[in-house]
Amino acid sequence: MNEISILKSFFPKFKVIIVIGILLLGISIYAQEPAFNISKDLLLVQLDCKTDIDDLHTAAGLATLLHYPDYKDLNYFAIAGTYGIQEGLYVPPNELMKLAFGKNWADAHNKRDKSINLVVEKVKKTIKSSGSVWVAEAGQSDFTADWVKKLVEENPSLNVKEKIHVVQHSDWNESVTEPTKLKYAQSITDYHKIADGNTVGNGTPGLKSEGKVHWESKLNDNHLTQIWNTAIRLGNLYNGKDGRYLNESVAKNGLDFSDLSEVCYILNLMSIKDADEFFTYFKVD
Repeated sequence: MNEISILKSFFPKFKVIIVIGILLLGISIYAQEPAFNISKDLLLVQLDCKTDIDDLHTAAGLATLLHYPDYKDLNYFAIAGTYGIQEGLYVPPNELMKLAFGKNWADAHNKRDKSINLVVEKVKKTIKSSGSVWVAEAGQSDFTADWVKKLVEENPSLNVKEKIHVVQHSDWNESVTEPTKLKYAQSITDYHKIADGNTVGNGTPGLKSEGKVHWESKLNDNHLTQIWNTAIRLGNLYNGKDGRYLNESVAKNGLDFSDLSEVCYILNLMSIKDADEFFTYFKVD
């Protein structure tokens, strides 16, 4: 009987221990969420543009997000041509990049070394001002590995894991990153792998549509309309052409800005379900 009495008195305490454990686990998981500080952090959006045309739509999606009042002061920089070892032809984005971002982007396809140096200087300036750097890896990690390596060479005492956060959503992107560069990026930076942005309902915004998205009625802004029309026109021009990847969703008049899922993760916009909800969220009246 004493044993039973002891067990009965223990169970309430055991329940309390379980509850406390669950709460602590929740706090731990929450602590792992990104904490982008818009007042001092830098967002790098790195677009491979090879050979899928999805990065054209992603650039337009980023421009749409940047138009939103909450992000008018966002410190960002876009880089095109950050591809890895995949084969196939490049998708020229320069017309769109200039229209969407003005001078706030770099062409790593034609000027890789210059782009690396430019990114390193921006990163150093951010860190010097007590900020951190967040990389939306809309492609492979080769470019990241190259600029981080140069940064470390110039600043060997830098705590890279504390200051450089890399976000990747695609298994395929990892598979066509040069293996030693992928390993380097994963080991030296604070590397986040999130669910694929091509899929709806996996916890990440699914920004690849299965049919037409009626974005025109939600963006009452001439410049954004021009950006999206340019992205769609260039996408249709290069989609599946000359051996490039055929994006079937885009071929069926859909949109694919799935690589923007990483930006959504960084900015804590994970509640957005799909492409249609994206345009509702960032609606311009």
